[in-house]
Amino acid sequence: MELKCDRKVSTGETELEASHPASHLRTSGDLSRRELLVSFLGVAAAEAACLRSRRTREAVPGAIVDRAFETGHLLRQGPLELASDGQKVDVLVVGGGASGLSAGWRLAGAGFEDFLVCELDDDLGGTARSGKNSVTSFPWGAHYIPAPLRSQGPVPRLLGEMGVLEGADGAGRPRYAEQVLVAEPEERVFYKGSWYEGLYLRVGATPQDLAELARFEKAMEELAAARDGRGRKAFDVPSARCSDDSEWAALDRISIAEWLDRERYRSPRLRWLVEYACRDDHGCTADQLSAWAAVWYFAARQEGDGRRNEGYLSWPEGNGKLIQQMANAVGSHRIAKSCLAHTIEPRADRCIVHAFDAIAGAPRRFTARQVIFAGPRFVAGRVIAPWRESPPAFLSEFQYGPWVVANLTLRQPPRSRGFPLAWDNVLYESRSLGYVVATHQSAKALPDGPTVWTWYYPLTGADVRAERARALSATYSDWEELVMSDLIPAHQGLAAVAERLEVMRFGHAMIRPRPGFIWGKARRDAQQSLGRNLHFAHTDLGGMALFEEANWFGVRAAERALAELGYLSPSWLA
Repeated sequence: MELKCDRKVSTGETELEASHPASHLRTSGDLSRRELLVSFLGVAAAEAACLRSRRTREAVPGAIVDRAFETGHLLRQGPLELASDGQKVDVLVVGGGASGLSAGWRLAGAGFEDFLVCELDDDLGGTARSGKNSVTSFPWGAHYIPAPLRSQGPVPRLLGEMGVLEGADGAGRPRYAEQVLVAEPEERVFYKGSWYEGLYLRVGATPQDLAELARFEKAMEELAAARDGRGRKAFDVPSARCSDDSEWAALDRISIAEWLDRERYRSPRLRWLVEYACRDDHGCTADQLSAWAAVWYFAARQEGDGRRNEGYLSWPEGNGKLIQQMANAVGSHRIAKSCLAHTIEPRADRCIVHAFDAIAGAPRRFTARQVIFAGPRFVAGRVIAPWRESPPAFLSEFQYGPWVVANLTLRQPPRSRGFPLAWDNVLYESRSLGYVVATHQSAKALPDGPTVWTWYYPLTGADVRAERARALSATYSDWEELVMSDLIPAHQGLAAVAERLEVMRFGHAMIRPRPGFIWGKARRDAQQSLGRNLHFAHTDLGGMALFEEANWFGVRAAERALAELGYLSPSWLA
């Protein structure tokens, strides 16, 4: 039996969507298939999926594979057993995500020996982690970095160590290894039954649409060219390099949706492109995201004089390749996995850190001269002992959006109509972000051979707690239905070649840079060390969940710890 998705004539919404928006508190277990699809994917994508009954295909075998919640939620279960003595270390890094490993990489790069990185999960990398099966490596989160415009700074240094940055041209612009620049075709978008090249939907665009696109691109070039009296770019990478002049910081006071209205951008295609960028880089909608953060997305990767970065750098495992490089530099003997640091007690000359070893099922204790806490602020509020009783005011200003990532293994790519399979494949009418092809960057992959597609879904509802509840309450069967229903209308024969689906949920995946947050007091206050021996590193300190931000703050925290120990080393932040 076919399921109908009738629209309300007056508004373009279904009755269901009007009464059960994406952030509704009902759990997915309460929803019918029709309700599930509309709630998560939106009306248009659900209409396409509703044309196909679940009974026409077998469910794809698979599982929900995240486990960090089980260990992390021990923090909510009351006091844990404490060890009376334990290991002494000069520097303890709490957190093995991109920022924590960046700190460890910096310490190792300085020739510093006595440090340890502890990570609550059994895999490193946080939202930049990766996985692997018999077909290929694949990302579990961040899958690329834009090629840096400079050949100096910590990220270019890391890329140089990997053999990716091959030098610079006569003008000082970096050159990158061809094999890690994303190969053509880079992007395509699915709309009304066919695929089209690029992310901007040019087919059917009116002269007015194209004129608005050109005006928008010119505005972004002008903002990219903007410099303050000290020569700083208005929008730069990382954000710590940006000018703080009020002329541009004022953009942080409004949403990008308000800015588009103010500047009279009315084209639905342009507004879709901006909305997609908001969801893709920040897990926000256009009316939730700071205009400054959105402009940064479009302007920071270019110089404003026609020069842009060389494109995207990616690997089959995505940013997991960067994680692996830094973990190798740190050394396995300096990494403690499945180790939950649950209490940090700052003292005048050291910190006492209590942890729980999930593998041994036993408490651990560290005495560290310096501690780098490389986790999000909401965790810091539960872990740092003095903050439990008297939390600093800035903690309440940090808001995190949940994400779900799924990896779908295929015997071969299915057929699709229109522009051929690309690295990044976006569904114009869906609330998902589409998928990237893990084998796209592999020289060994056959065009018609087995592959893995990585599907991304940000939960963008305004009520982040309700969104987390939706993400965590959905069963594997729910996510299998959502992923396949999202992809099948765009790919003929997909169900017949799908072999396995694995799903990972990130409850607090990305900091949300809402209006007022980037240039607000809370973010500035959160960057300050607590005393002289507890320092902080995380993407949320930059306000944007990007590898460059994680790397910057990790390196900066490591350099602060080295300075406090009197271990001087030239800064990598220049």
